[in-house]
Order: sequence, then structure tokens, then C-alpha cells
Amino acid sequence: MRSNRITRRALLSGAAVTLFTPAILRAQGQVVRSNVSSFMGQDWRDHFETLGVGAIVCDTGSRALHYWNADGSDYRIYPTSVPKTDELTKRGYTEIVRKKVGPSWTPTASQMERFPDWKPVPGGAPENPLGSHAMYLAWPAYLIHGTHDTRKIGRRSSDGCIGLYNSKIEELFGITPVGTQVRLI
Repeated sequence: MRSNRITRRALLSGAAVTLFTPAILRAQGQVVRSNVSSFMGQDWRDHFETLGVGAIVCDTGSRALHYWNADGSDYRIYPTSVPKTDELTKRGYTEIVRKKVGPSWTPTASQMERFPDWKPVPGGAPENPLGSHAMYLAWPAYLIHGTHDTRKIGRRSSDGCIGLYNSKIEELFGITPVGTQVRLI
């Protein structure tokens, strides 16, 4: 009769495989993205000629927002939500044109076509999809904003915007001037 007990050797072998598989795949050139600890640092020079008043790179692949201040002495990475599909994702260069604490939300025309029962939500309302703060991009209807629904962060869950935890958008909002250049990749 065979025992169904797990031996110490089997347990240690399984743990070693689990721990080292991501490293082995990276060594073979395969990308492994499993959680926020897999964020890779970015260099602003790979995206912009100068820092200007500041720079932001929104990486939809790793679901991270990278921020640099005007002199490059402050570099921060934030986990984000990203658009649900590539069709909803706008990529390229833009900038922050306006900032708002307690933004109100109004569904876009395309959202109203898909979800005719959606109604505008006033700023400060707990069900507001823009959360506590919003930074408006030069592209109409595209924002970097907070969210009250923390399950969305780290996921493809937006209709085009970049979402952050409310505490993180509040932090970013405070250090990001209007005119900050933004690149979505």
C-alpha cells in the first residue's frame, strides 16, 4: 500500500521549483509578470529628450506608472489599472493640461452607447469611478485618476484611463505640475 504523505524532500523540491521558475524563464529571455514586484525601472531618456517640468510614462504592459520630477532627483513607480482592450488604449505623447480634486464623472458618448443606464456621478461620491483626484491629459476623455475600487489596480479594467489607488493619485497629484509630459506605451 502506498502512502499519500508528503515527504520533506518532496516539499523542498516543489518549493525550489516554484521559487526558481521565474528566474529560469527570465534567463531564457521570456517575460514573467506576476505581480507588482515584477515592475522594471525605466529611464526617462528612453522616452523624452528632456524632463521639462516633469515626466510620466504609463506602461500598459507592466501596469505601472513611472514619474520623474523636473531635475530627475525624484523617481517613483505606481501600480495602475489599464484599459480593458487595446482598442480602448491610446498610445503616444501628451501632457497634463488640468488637475482636479474631487472630479465629477460623466460617461463618454461611446460609454453611453454601450451602457445607456449610466448616469453622471458628482465629485466626492463613493461610487465615482474617478476617485479622489484626476489629472486630465491633452487627449479628450483620457485621464490619470484615482479609484475607490481597489480591485481594479493591476488589472485591465478601464475604458481608456490610467487608474491609481486614491492614496497614490493624491501623492502624484501633489508633486505633478500642469504641463508634465506624458507617454503611454
